[in-house]
Amino acid sequence: MDAVSLGGFAPREGGLCMDLAKILERRGKAYFIGIKGTGMCALAELFHHAGLSVSGSDRSEVFYTDGILKEMGIPFHETFDPAHVPPGADLAIHSAAYHGESNPEMAEARRRGIPLVKYADALGAYSALFDSSGIAGVHGKTTTTAMTGVLFRALALPARILAGSAVEAFGGRSTLILGEKYLAAETCEYRRHFLSFCPRRIVLTGVESDHQDCFPHYEDIRDAFAEYTLLLPPGGSLIYCADDPGAREVAGLTKQKRPDLAFVPYGFEAEGPYRITDYSVKDERACFRLAGLSPPGDGVFVLRIPGRHSALNAAAALALAGLLVREEFGSWTGEHSRAAVRALEEFTGSRRRSEITGEAGGILFMDDYGHHPTALRSTLMGLKEFYPRRRLVVSFMSHTYTRTAALLEDFAESLLPADLVFLHKIYASAREQYPGGVNGRRLYEKTLEIFEREKKEGGVFYVDEPEEAAESLKGLLREGDLFITMGAGDNWKLGKKLLAEYGAPPKGRDP
Repeated sequence: MDAVSLGGFAPREGGLCMDLAKILERRGKAYFIGIKGTGMCALAELFHHAGLSVSGSDRSEVFYTDGILKEMGIPFHETFDPAHVPPGADLAIHSAAYHGESNPEMAEARRRGIPLVKYADALGAYSALFDSSGIAGVHGKTTTTAMTGVLFRALALPARILAGSAVEAFGGRSTLILGEKYLAAETCEYRRHFLSFCPRRIVLTGVESDHQDCFPHYEDIRDAFAEYTLLLPPGGSLIYCADDPGAREVAGLTKQKRPDLAFVPYGFEAEGPYRITDYSVKDERACFRLAGLSPPGDGVFVLRIPGRHSALNAAAALALAGLLVREEFGSWTGEHSRAAVRALEEFTGSRRRSEITGEAGGILFMDDYGHHPTALRSTLMGLKEFYPRRRLVVSFMSHTYTRTAALLEDFAESLLPADLVFLHKIYASAREQYPGGVNGRRLYEKTLEIFEREKKEGGVFYVDEPEEAAESLKGLLREGDLFITMGAGDNWKLGKKLLAEYGAPPKGRDP
């Protein structure tokens, strides 16, 4: 494959973009340090598909990506050793989790003069070779990217997709390869990583305070997203959620500086073709119409995953697909609508996003990555709407001290839709030290206070180690319940343990 002609775009002059184009063109060698990470594994797969000789290293702990790498025949080491860096390597890509001063392979790459780049920069250079769309936002970007992939496939768009989690519809991988013209990729705001991406279009799902360790105030993260939108080229498109105050504010700030861009709102409050109408839920299905994109007659879009936020994510993916279909084929037809309906109705979600992990003893077990109050609230409300006859039992493990401290009351209030709540210690991040003050027990006390204030029936419990809550839960769970583990921590192990004890093997592989 001629990498320089990917997507019909010439690589940007100078720097990593040009270097990567040359490496792809001559099918060079790329070494991935931290290759088992979701994004790293996905990028390794894309490079492997492009004909590069790909190898890498990581820890010995088994991840779901082990199986993907083995299926592709990509060799990897399970220790870090300077001798692992292959002779003649053209490029070494490292996960943001590793640093040169502590990783011997990164030090070796520098010693040998091998270009050493972060994952975000490598993805950015790759995106410059395509007509690329970046999917961004504090919430919803993984599901939106996954939905984008199934829509692109149904609509025969020649594209590649990179999502931030494994997607069942992608064969359990995070990538989907459909062609060589377009790229749609999930892009991350943490430490402004998305500023390395080269977008022609951006989908913006929502903006609010998060990652307080690098964005102490809302204005900091808002301005980072605004800076990202300003990377759009003349005539580029910003697709944004009209229901989200932060996304609307970023769109307004961008419009002041870049009136040359196309601004495409979507959502229940949007004006134009991507306004959601006639939303309803029945028999564990959500139905809605889009003002300018629904099938002819009485046709509706149908989702098998819960929540109004899922309808918003679908509308975002449909808006992006709609723009590309019109560019590629000239118009959006009734046949395109029908193909999109089929694709969305078959979509079953992505890993750790309201993922059904099994059912046993009449109890439905789920797992969800939601780790921000807005995500918790919208997910729990969606589950109550989808499963009105089930009692909702939640295990939540908060992630990072800074986020928990900054949003303590919001976290407690976000859990109000649940019938029973089990809280645990905070899942610490390697990027921060415990500052004292707020911890898991403090979140429990605030949640209990708010439940009592709202006269909320049910109960709030605290068990420091998640798996130690299994015995208590076995005495409380009953037939007909929905039990869900939530958060970016490792309390998913509690759900796995309970499911096994109730007599059913868990679905799929561990996170």
